[in-house]
Amino acid sequence: MVIRVFVASSSGSVAIKKRQQDVVRFLEANRIEFEEVDITMSEEKRQWMYKNIPEDRQPAQGNPLPPQIFSDDRYCGDYEGFFESKESNTVFSFLGLKPNLASKES
Repeated sequence: MVIRVFVASSSGSVAIKKRQQDVVRFLEANRIEFEEVDITMSEEKRQWMYKNIPEDRQPAQGNPLPPQIFSDDRYCGDYEGFFESKESNTVFSFLGLKPNLASKES
């Protein structure tokens, strides 16, 4: 199982950069293996991300913004979903992983 975080390395938005860093730092700090996928470097990866976000999770206007998180090909969610799971200490189930011993999920 591979956790993939779709990011935009050349985003001009400070908010998007901070959100991407928050996700990546959390995964690194918790030693969760992941792959960072830069959608600004590959149109194919950007299109894959857009197509694999469920319709009910698409924004009302425009394209979904990074970070977007997948476990293999299963969509986990965006930053808001990640943040909520982090606040409720349920990130492992958000990511589709077995919880570690320190979480409420065990």
